[in-house]
Amino acid sequence: MTFNPKTKETTVLLHNLSFPNGVALSQNGEFLLVAETTNCRILKLWLETSKAGTVEVFAQLPGFPDNIRRNQKGEFWVGIHSRRSSFLKRVLSFTWIGSTFVNYFPVDITNLDSYAAKLKGSGLAVKLGENGEILELIEDKKGKIWKSASEVMERHGYLLIGSVKMPFLVKLNK
Repeated sequence: MTFNPKTKETTVLLHNLSFPNGVALSQNGEFLLVAETTNCRILKLWLETSKAGTVEVFAQLPGFPDNIRRNQKGEFWVGIHSRRSSFLKRVLSFTWIGSTFVNYFPVDITNLDSYAAKLKGSGLAVKLGENGEILELIEDKKGKIWKSASEVMERHGYLLIGSVKMPFLVKLNK
């Protein structure tokens, strides 16, 4: 959304998002990234240049993104709350099945994966380049130190990783 303080008007820039959860502005201010959790992807909304107002998929991710943060180099860190399970890959690949789950079952389908992640989950953080390419994956495969990442922030040679569902803050040397 944008807000014009002079006219006091608010304009919606993106519609029909699937659980938007985190935004980050590019270093040059030309585009805005939106983490779309349920679809396991990052969308790019062009703000400047001749592409202004257009949306494209910036990155398809191996799991459910929970927030996105830009580092000082203009790269982006994404916390992956949980990997997309084979069950959810199947469910979400068929639009009518996914719609049935969302519309008729009183449970958030991503919470099913969150519950599974607590039992056997891993910690996963993804670094994306300014063109959406995956530059780095950091993972605690067994989830012994961290899992269900909600926030990944790079500062002063460290990665800080936190979670809204798990009681930890991890500080990794970068």
